[in-house]
Amino acid sequence: MATRRTLNKRKKMMTWTAIIMLLGVFLLPMTGYISTGFATSDKPEQASNPRSDFWRMVRNTTAGYSSVTGRESNVLIQGSGQNWRQLRNGPIAKYGSWLLSGMLAVLALFYSYSGKVAMTHPRTGQTVERWTFKERRLHWITTGLFIVLSITGLSLLYGRAVLIPLFGHDGFSAYADIAKLTHNILGPLFMLGLISMLVNWFSQNLFNRVDWQWFKAFGGMLGDKHPSAEKLNGGEKMWFWSLATAGVALCLSGLILDFPNFDQDRQLLQISHLIHVSTALLLIAFAFGHIYIGSIGTEGALEGMVTGHVDTAWAKQHHDLWLKELQEQEQSEKPD
Repeated sequence: MATRRTLNKRKKMMTWTAIIMLLGVFLLPMTGYISTGFATSDKPEQASNPRSDFWRMVRNTTAGYSSVTGRESNVLIQGSGQNWRQLRNGPIAKYGSWLLSGMLAVLALFYSYSGKVAMTHPRTGQTVERWTFKERRLHWITTGLFIVLSITGLSLLYGRAVLIPLFGHDGFSAYADIAKLTHNILGPLFMLGLISMLVNWFSQNLFNRVDWQWFKAFGGMLGDKHPSAEKLNGGEKMWFWSLATAGVALCLSGLILDFPNFDQDRQLLQISHLIHVSTALLLIAFAFGHIYIGSIGTEGALEGMVTGHVDTAWAKQHHDLWLKELQEQEQSEKPD
């Protein structure tokens, strides 16, 4: 009997020992939190720095009180304005200059290497109408507005770094006032011209298999063989859709900037400005290529947009499918 009692006591002691050890394992980590809490509660609260708290609220665009009425008049400093300034004067201005200068350098090297794309057959003296007077008028008015807006916009973006050393602060200030006013007035007019071009030439700028073959042949810029093309080739269609996307974004963001009193907040204006500048730089770089191919890069290309007519030899070389369509239409209209 004594032996059984002894064994039972030992079992109970072992059981309680195990329970106490398990509780210790779970409760021991809590002692650190409990002691830390008591230690923190014993310390007096540290007084915060009123100036630090104030400027922290200012940077977080916390609204205060102002006797001036209007949108965001109670916000002392808008934090995203610093980010906008750094993006505009930093990466956008830097890489934008690389983009424009790089495009001009590529075109100059290409012209020095391959020269002008000349006509492979002599002129026939027979011409076909490529652009009507209304189409040419729309093109040149919109082109003129684009050139003026590009010059004024670039001068405002890079004026501090480029024009102030040339004109001085007073001279640049006078020019910047004129450039800004001109830019703001002509911007909506350019938008009207762009929309008219997109509406009038939309049906002619849908991509198809012919354009894919044109791209595969690099538009006939290299070699003597020129790929087939309709009235508008793949490169012209790509320029159209660049205007339809980046150009529309450029115009819409420009309207937000041009009329800032339509209840826009400053953050919307800053985002719109970044979109406006970025799309403008892309379109100007693309326009360099468009102007090059349509002028000194291709013999006879400029005649179509100046006079409205092109020689049939030029049309057969660059837009053979379009010329064939015109000839078939002419044959069908002849009386039997």
